[in-house]
Amino acid sequence: MRVSEVLQTNLENGQSSFSFEYFVPKTSQGAQNLYDRIERMKDLNPLFVDVTWNAGGVMKTDGPSTTELISKASNGLGMDTCMHLTCVGMSREQIDNALQEAYDGGCKTILALRGDMPPNEEKVELTKGDFSYARDLVKHIKEKYDDYFEIGVAGYPEGHPEEHNEEKLIAILKDKVDSGASFVITQMFYDADNFIRWVDRCRESGIECPIIPGIMPITNYASFLRRVRWCEVQVPPDFMAAMECVKDDEAACREVGAELVADMCRTIIERGGIRHLHFYTMNLEKSTKVVLQRLGMCL
Repeated sequence: MRVSEVLQTNLENGQSSFSFEYFVPKTSQGAQNLYDRIERMKDLNPLFVDVTWNAGGVMKTDGPSTTELISKASNGLGMDTCMHLTCVGMSREQIDNALQEAYDGGCKTILALRGDMPPNEEKVELTKGDFSYARDLVKHIKEKYDDYFEIGVAGYPEGHPEEHNEEKLIAILKDKVDSGASFVITQMFYDADNFIRWVDRCRESGIECPIIPGIMPITNYASFLRRVRWCEVQVPPDFMAAMECVKDDEAACREVGAELVADMCRTIIERGGIRHLHFYTMNLEKSTKVVLQRLGMCL
């Protein structure tokens, strides 16, 4: 399956789809819990699942590596998969090993990312990798594997912590696409109007590939606020007011949060010409499923 081709076909046919993101657990028990959850959520019929990068074993934990999770989903569960791959601080050999493991694990899609920069005191040591930017990683994957891997990249409709100039960020995104990426997955956001405006700006700049909105469901007020601050995203006043009204009632917060996120998704689909949603599940099942149910995209 090539994500960009399926999304284009779905757009032409007016058919909606969705995908799920999972992160690598730190323990073997967490991994087993996640395997079970991925298998249950497979019944929702996601177009693909993706797994975040844990440096392929460089970050030592008792849990599995990214490539092991990818192989389990691809070969064990028969799902289409997309593997995150970050290049900051990574050598060419480490990148090539990760790509070979993805290849061996049945994965055919890579989300090529620079990755988060380490704290200043560690920056010099940990950025001695062979690739400085995501576009360099995109070019390398294309040179080594041609069209075997389809490549996605990240987009930032609300700006990036290291760069807030929208024009520069869109130029960087176009550079990544021109280097060989065929779809974009965005950072989380809660402002549908701004997202639609940003997509229009991307189209005006010549970015024609599918742009997939990253959707973060809301489980409770504390985590909602923490992620908003961490990702530096703007929340519309009405959205924030509705959340603040239920911040001390966890059940009400989940209910209101689900409806707010579902309303945002409806706006994106109805006004933005977008037919695919990518859910940051945070390895949780219910909050994502509730939003999909409210959208009529699952039972």
